[in-house]
Amino acid sequence: MAVASNLDLTRSSRRGERGVRRGILLESLAAAGRWKTFSAGVLIVGLFVVAAVAAPVLAPFDPAKPDYQALRQPPSQTHLFGTDDKGRDIFSRVVFGTRVSFTIALVAVAIATAAGVPIGLIVGFLGGWPDAVVGRLIDAMFAFPVILLAIAILAVTGVGLTGAIIAIGLVGIPEFARIARAAMVGEKEHDYVLAARAGGCSPARIVFRQILPNTLGAILVLISLGFAFAILNETALSFLGLGAQPPTPSWGADLAAGRRYLREAPWMSLFPGLAIFFLVLGLNLAGDGLRDLADPRRQRR
Repeated sequence: MAVASNLDLTRSSRRGERGVRRGILLESLAAAGRWKTFSAGVLIVGLFVVAAVAAPVLAPFDPAKPDYQALRQPPSQTHLFGTDDKGRDIFSRVVFGTRVSFTIALVAVAIATAAGVPIGLIVGFLGGWPDAVVGRLIDAMFAFPVILLAIAILAVTGVGLTGAIIAIGLVGIPEFARIARAAMVGEKEHDYVLAARAGGCSPARIVFRQILPNTLGAILVLISLGFAFAILNETALSFLGLGAQPPTPSWGADLAAGRRYLREAPWMSLFPGLAIFFLVLGLNLAGDGLRDLADPRRQRR
């Protein structure tokens, strides 16, 4: 009987070890998958960043100079992506359009972050009527479609790159404020915040020195996804003729110009559309991977 009991214990311990190994393996594979998602997104975005920085070197032609001897030529060795209805090289316009899109997205997301995050943190920390009032204002702004709200802002600021940057930045403030407020509400009742209050720390120090570092994960994810939304909004505004004005290279403006020639010159819309697709895909993959890596609860799944 003793021998049988020992054999049963040995088998149970081996099964337990195999279960632990299997659990470790599954966690490792899940972590590797999250890293692959994040790495793939960073790689795609990195290629676009290189294209934006090295645009004068990569572009073989002036993106704004028309060539009426090469109207709507298909892709070839001379023009990799073909030419548009004014004979301009589409590859050069796509490369320089990357620089325009990144510029607008960077400044617009900076505006939304600089304004939205402090508002959300402060009202979430204070609670009470400030939280209620700001919350209702944010809900009211969410009631309007983003594009319509951006168009309304452009009616005041004027069309063009500057107006598009201001409009996209302002329409992004409610989202950043809402996420920052939610992160604050989840953090402000923790023991370290209560200890800081008991220690006599000022509210500003508690918000920006104690709580803000613990909410950076959610804010960084929102920033990465905010870039994708900013680029889509810029593309939509340029498509409507309210963003970058000709002859400035813009993916949205090129899509609008190419829709008239979808049958005889589909490359005019194809390549700007692919650029938008891959850049937004890369930003979303990077944001999803960053969210999974920054959230301990997701890492345990």
